Amino acid sequence: MAIIDLFLSRRVRRGVLTLVNFDGGVQHFGNADPAMPNVTIRFTDKGVAGAIIRDPGLGAGEAYMNGRLTIDNDDVLGLVTLLTANDLWEDGANALAAAAPVRALQAITHRLGRINMARRAKRNVAHHYDLSDRLYDLFLDADRQYSCAYFTDPANTLEQAQSDKMAHIAAKLAIKPGMTVLDIGCGWGGLALYLHKKTGAEVLGVTLSEAQIKVARARADAAGVADKVKFALIDYRDVRGRFDRIVSVGMFEHVGPPNYRAFFRQCYNLLAPQGVMLLHTIGRAGAPGVTDKWTVKYIFPGGYNPALSEIIRASEGLRMHVSDVEVLRLHYAHTLQAWYNRTTAARAEIIALYDARFYRMWQFYLAGALCAFKYGGLVNYQVQFAKGRHALPITRDYMGESERDYRAA
Repeated sequence: MAIIDLFLSRRVRRGVLTLVNFDGGVQHFGNADPAMPNVTIRFTDKGVAGAIIRDPGLGAGEAYMNGRLTIDNDDVLGLVTLLTANDLWEDGANALAAAAPVRALQAITHRLGRINMARRAKRNVAHHYDLSDRLYDLFLDADRQYSCAYFTDPANTLEQAQSDKMAHIAAKLAIKPGMTVLDIGCGWGGLALYLHKKTGAEVLGVTLSEAQIKVARARADAAGVADKVKFALIDYRDVRGRFDRIVSVGMFEHVGPPNYRAFFRQCYNLLAPQGVMLLHTIGRAGAPGVTDKWTVKYIFPGGYNPALSEIIRASEGLRMHVSDVEVLRLHYAHTLQAWYNRTTAARAEIIALYDARFYRMWQFYLAGALCAFKYGGLVNYQVQFAKGRHALPITRDYMGESERDYRAA
């Protein structure tokens, strides 16, 4: 039995994977299961098998991008589902990890790469967020919320879930009239504009993406609120002033563990005495780990999803109360399913914007992320901090009440 056959036979038990090798040989792995997909893959050369065995994520991802591994019906989500649903995070097998020598090398390079100094941070942001505006229009909601939505019902539309996400965040911020808000990593400005519209607060959004800030400023101008909702192309480390509320959504993943303490110290210094902060970030459900090599190389250079322990440890000693922690388990899986569906529907247009290799890269990225939340160890954390013990009500009732009001409005 070839090594690749042994590899796949141990990893596919539920569902059927058919492999058509480069020499025409056909192998079947797994067992029929109505809850699982049946997928056929094809290797176009003999080197694909070795690349996958050494590092399944990197090897399969690059082979698919480069056309060396093809999937019937372009069903990359089916393939990733077969492999990850048979390797649940809860079971602890971690069967899709790279080989031990590869993991050891990755651990070293990861620690070096995640030292996300200011001069590198802007370049890392541009790598992902300064892509074509049209690309993001094709798979995001109309408000361009590029972070985990909040599904009060899994059947809700992406647009509804993203609006509900902003209501959920606004409720936790407990913004009062006349307050000022800092939005760290403001994206295309949707949340900043929402917070001003719902609460009247003055908002400063900061980002390192030149493409995003152009759109955000144009949106504020079009809404006639540019004097109340402002956007700055600036690193969070260089922000000055005092704010009643700080919110950061989907940005902490780019900070890098060596900078976590500095991040929280900066937020503490910027918060008013009775200030409140909400951090919304992708996180890992278990212990600290390492970002997979494919994601670092092609999607988020310098990116790292923190364990909850890393977030809490970095904020300790700064005299801020951890006033609330919420773990969103499946919300991002629902979000990514919507993004994946929209991406595959826009296949021809994305290829016209870039090329077929880019389309396959983006498709593999979304499929892998979706399954990491659905079957793997990724979640979303919303951690609320209060600088003063009287900054917030003593029960959580206010959150639900405000959230209902924001949705109704």
